[in-house]
Amino acid sequence: MSEPILLAEYSRVRTNTQTMVDHLGCEDMVIQTMPDVSPTKWHLAHTSWFWETFLLLESLDGYQEYRRDYNYLFNSYYEAIGERHPRERRGFLSRPGLTEVLGYREHVDEAMGRLLSALEGEALERLEPLVRLGLAHEEQHQELILTDIKHVLSHHPFAPIAFPERRPDVVAGDGAAPSWVGFDGGVFAFGAEGLPFQFDNEGPSHEAVLTPFALADRPVTNGEYAAFIRDGGYRTPSLWLADGWARLNAEGWQAPLYWRERDGEWREFTLHGEGEIRPDSPVVHLSYYEASAYAEWAGARLPGEREWEHAARRAAGPDGRFAMPGYSAHPGDCEPGTGLRQMFGGVWEWTRSDYAPYPRYRPAAGAVGEYNGKFMSGQYVLRGGSCATSRGHVRPTYRNFFPPQARWQFSGLRLAKDI
Repeated sequence: MSEPILLAEYSRVRTNTQTMVDHLGCEDMVIQTMPDVSPTKWHLAHTSWFWETFLLLESLDGYQEYRRDYNYLFNSYYEAIGERHPRERRGFLSRPGLTEVLGYREHVDEAMGRLLSALEGEALERLEPLVRLGLAHEEQHQELILTDIKHVLSHHPFAPIAFPERRPDVVAGDGAAPSWVGFDGGVFAFGAEGLPFQFDNEGPSHEAVLTPFALADRPVTNGEYAAFIRDGGYRTPSLWLADGWARLNAEGWQAPLYWRERDGEWREFTLHGEGEIRPDSPVVHLSYYEASAYAEWAGARLPGEREWEHAARRAAGPDGRFAMPGYSAHPGDCEPGTGLRQMFGGVWEWTRSDYAPYPRYRPAAGAVGEYNGKFMSGQYVLRGGSCATSRGHVRPTYRNFFPPQARWQFSGLRLAKDI
């Protein structure tokens, strides 16, 4: 990638972030509704802090830090960088205001333009991987802006609309029962190596053994999940992992996160407001515990992450509506019965795999090595990408990860079974 292309990519990503928040009001962007949700204003500042901290302060001669106290306010989790404001109190930060945060972004953008315009030779070769990581980092926060503002607005009594709905040209599903796609066992290669960009947790490339298995040709739908609810799925402890049953009772779970019962019928809050459940759309906003309980009820199981990756390498390429707020479904990439559908860009799909390092994995040196590796404990892997994910992030090797109780992400499931 040459310098002009790097600069163009930087401008594109930063513009996409700004376009995404143009629909929101100032008051929308300052609220925090739970510890895992960050205010939109904080995301705007943190992504600028990342560029400033990891590139500008290190690589642009004469760069003037915007404000020294921003390192404390907008550092997310980098211990090597220093102390930081508690995550659960980001919504307490009335200052700096949104106007100043936007000024911070402009300051960083101007300096990054100077840095990228001057890159050549050894400096370009050295900094390009870090620039690529910064671009991917900002796109991940674009996804978080969508998931977090949805949680924020869901607490409003009148279910406000965040984004105008762009309806698909075709319906999301055909109502047909899922079919099974079988795969032989054997020794196969997994992980990424040598891609133009990949996160460190996607590699190293390695081999592993799979026994014969099958995947459902599409994700579980709202209509199918509603049947699980009607059959007492949330009242049957034998379906649930012990921690999940405890969480269900402690938090009063009765349905997916944004489902609301009105006059005996389920409705769903989306970023386009509240509406009727679409029975053929993939069910979304499930915890790992809910996904696991549904699979048990259905007489199946969740796939392992290597099973999912092996199958995805043989499926049609990404065709979802990426980073289009509110959608949880997209047209299948093939007709029922002819192969795997909706593997990418509908909902993140829970796997039963612990988030753990691949063989020979080592995090990068320095603070940037804290990006992924230190979270490899107590979390499960999701695959596939969702309607809120940037298209460039979606590939068979991409590993997302969340703790099993997480529900505010666009997460659903696809069934698996042994054969």
